[in-house]
Amino acid sequence: MARGHQTSAAPDATERLARLRLIRTENVGPVTFQHLLSRFGSAQAALEQLPDLARRGGRRAKLKIPASADIEKEIAANEQAGARLLVIGEPDYPAMLAEIEGAPAAVSILGHAHLFLEPSVSIVGARNASGNAVRFTERLARDLGARGVVVVSGLARGIDTAAHTGSLETGTVAVVAGGADVIYPPENAALHARIAAEGALIAEAPIGTRPLARHFPARNRIIAGMTRATLVVEAAKRSGSLITARFAADQGREVCAVPGSPMDPRCAGSNGLLRDGAHLIERADDILSMLLRGGVREEPPFSDLFGISGFSPQPVEEIDEKARTQVLSILDATPLAVDEIIRQCQLSPPVVLTILLEAELAGEAERHPGNRVARRYSPP
Repeated sequence: MARGHQTSAAPDATERLARLRLIRTENVGPVTFQHLLSRFGSAQAALEQLPDLARRGGRRAKLKIPASADIEKEIAANEQAGARLLVIGEPDYPAMLAEIEGAPAAVSILGHAHLFLEPSVSIVGARNASGNAVRFTERLARDLGARGVVVVSGLARGIDTAAHTGSLETGTVAVVAGGADVIYPPENAALHARIAAEGALIAEAPIGTRPLARHFPARNRIIAGMTRATLVVEAAKRSGSLITARFAADQGREVCAVPGSPMDPRCAGSNGLLRDGAHLIERADDILSMLLRGGVREEPPFSDLFGISGFSPQPVEEIDEKARTQVLSILDATPLAVDEIIRQCQLSPPVVLTILLEAELAGEAERHPGNRVARRYSPP
């Protein structure tokens, strides 16, 4: 098993509640959550330090930290919807997902969590898929299921729907962009219900959240992170499926694609993946052979949360304003790699990482995939 970011021990009830409060705190995303947890040792300790960290980052307004009662209401809303709210570190949290950079700190689960323990493959592709691609996907998903492989997809129209349909009877997992109880697209209401009853459905967004365009990239990173390999069946040049494939590559997982006609624009993106070295897949045996070869790297691509081993933040009292100004002056609206920020500043990694954390909590900076940070500008 690859070395990941999941904490070694399951949180007790008090720490579980604190972790939920922490991830629901203003300006705290999944990477910041993990950073705070590794720095302070527990969510309870991190919550106590948040106001001071945000103040040091330049925040004047009070940081919005949810009360315990607000989290209890969210837990109750999950239960009312038939879902469970899982926190990273709990036994049923998907182990593969816990290994990735920026793993969701909390997810809602509908259905059977035991499916997360089985060998799995993600299948994604075009929403306006061709009839041949839909038939191929259903057959492939059915064949994989018959060989004990769980199929993960995003419950979208086209290829996603075909992947779930083909694997319903053997095990399928749907990752949705909105709340676990929100049906999208509407025509998949019956499929949503069957997956919740017979398979598993997972959502990072709180119960009741309507899916927005900005939620889908985050959903795509979970689809890739849930499995050892991601297969793209059909994808145009600007398809969201290529985002999923990119996440899979960044996470150290295998990227696969089905060859398509060069005359069909719906295949331009998936054919491009093959030119870039993705595994060519024509049948279920191609995927099974790849999985049996152990194609996934033994080590994840991130040695730790920030790509710097042995990170131990500098005590905040040892960081002067000159260093803060220097770090923040490098940031702009274009995301920049943390390693590059450190190189340009000529400051120690702990100092830079602590300043970035404070800036995030203050709302002055924001995290982006691939261990990059950008300046956050308030609208005029």
